[in-house]
Amino acid sequence: MPRKEGQKLKLLALLEILARETDEKHPLSVPRLVEMLQQRGINAERKSVYADIEALNSIEGGDFEIVQQRGRGGGYYMTDAPFELAELKLLVDAVYTSRFITASKTRTLIEKLGRFTSRFRQAELNRMVLVSGRIKSHEERILYSVDALHTAITNGWQVQFTYCDWNLEKKMAPRHGGKLYRVSPWALVWEGGNYYLIAYTEGHLRHYRVDKMQQVAPLEQTTREGADEYAAFNVNTYTQQMFDMFNGPVKKVTLKCENRLAGAMIDRFGTGPALVPYAGGEYFAITVDVQVSPRFYGWVAGFGAAIEILTPAEVRAEMRKTLDTLETLYR
Repeated sequence: MPRKEGQKLKLLALLEILARETDEKHPLSVPRLVEMLQQRGINAERKSVYADIEALNSIEGGDFEIVQQRGRGGGYYMTDAPFELAELKLLVDAVYTSRFITASKTRTLIEKLGRFTSRFRQAELNRMVLVSGRIKSHEERILYSVDALHTAITNGWQVQFTYCDWNLEKKMAPRHGGKLYRVSPWALVWEGGNYYLIAYTEGHLRHYRVDKMQQVAPLEQTTREGADEYAAFNVNTYTQQMFDMFNGPVKKVTLKCENRLAGAMIDRFGTGPALVPYAGGEYFAITVDVQVSPRFYGWVAGFGAAIEILTPAEVRAEMRKTLDTLETLYR
């Protein structure tokens, strides 16, 4: 093997050893590094390893640093690169709690993320995040659907797909007899653990749950429509107005809430709407734009007497009707 090529292999092997076998609690001495290189079939001398470590540290723009820990039990170790352990834990938690990622794909992704840190720290990533009642998807194809949608969005193409619902056999059944939907995709939104596609069709922007989309195919010879509509579209406002991504007519609704629910309202609607003291200061009123749907009424009912719809009259009347129907059902 030519000397230059052998030196490159030695540097790569040394970098791999430092990345996977060291951290601040597990430094390796130079004699041990020489021994581990020899186990990989690479002969090295102590003096050359010192020079290699210096060369690795001199790489401009490198996302790592090799640090010497002096004293008894000391040696060399690599700092977090390219992710800090806390950053990796956040990514791992996001993968664990995402319903659209299958259990097998979750294990694969966690294993791949673990390669960005030492094997000792990787053990900290292999922890189950407890998410009550969380159901993982059984469909691997959603990852390829997301990839196809990103391709279409990036290139400004339309896409086609079939849209499905669960049936009593716990299988996805296409709507409208397998009719192909054709839409202009603009954005992907992650809401409530699910991916949604925001797309323009039939003169409006609508959303579709990606795990219910099958046979997703970018249409390369087409041009995406709805640019003006999307330019005036605010994704955050859109998702805040809806409850569980259920559509409905947009209404300006005023709610009377107990003061203890200030945090819940900010979590739901953000810090924009004013919290106005009401009824002698024991309550506050908040006025927000919402897409009124059965899920909205269910959300209000979930707070019991702590929330009351004040206006508009038609929304208040529909809430009363909903409660009357439930009372009849459980009478």
